[in-house]
Amino acid sequence: MAAAAPQECVVIVDENNVEIAAVSRQIMRDQRLIHRASYVLVFNRAGELLVQQRTMTKDIYPGYYDIAAGGVVLAGESYEECAERELAEELGVRDVALRSCFDHYYADDGNRAWGRVFRCSHDGPFTLQKEEVIGAEFVPMERLEERIRRLPFTPDGLRILRRFLGGGG
Repeated sequence: MAAAAPQECVVIVDENNVEIAAVSRQIMRDQRLIHRASYVLVFNRAGELLVQQRTMTKDIYPGYYDIAAGGVVLAGESYEECAERELAEELGVRDVALRSCFDHYYADDGNRAWGRVFRCSHDGPFTLQKEEVIGAEFVPMERLEERIRRLPFTPDGLRILRRFLGGGG
């Protein structure tokens, strides 16, 4: 989720994921409005998951590790368009097949979002967006739990990962 300009207009939805408005990202964060987001789990051919570290300038969960590329859906944009845009911006990945896995609602003290979770396969190379991503590496699934225990991971990403591994994806 990008540390974007405050004038960027994002989709606002209600508890049932019905679009009700479009406001600036700043207003969405300040008022803790429910918005839409796309999440893309990137796997390589070996079945390893790409884990990114977010920059310290992110507007939410700065410096945390994330199991998905993605971001806030802009006004006039679909979940799929957002996923494609975010993959290209954050990782330099274009023209990959996205598989929709499930829709997911997440809420905590600073974030309320209806997200659509996608998966794709890409072995790299990646071009990381320096404003968004400090680093990224593929992690074997059997090592992921150990990393989650010792490093700060985005809570929405962890909830998505649990659901995905539980058969939702």
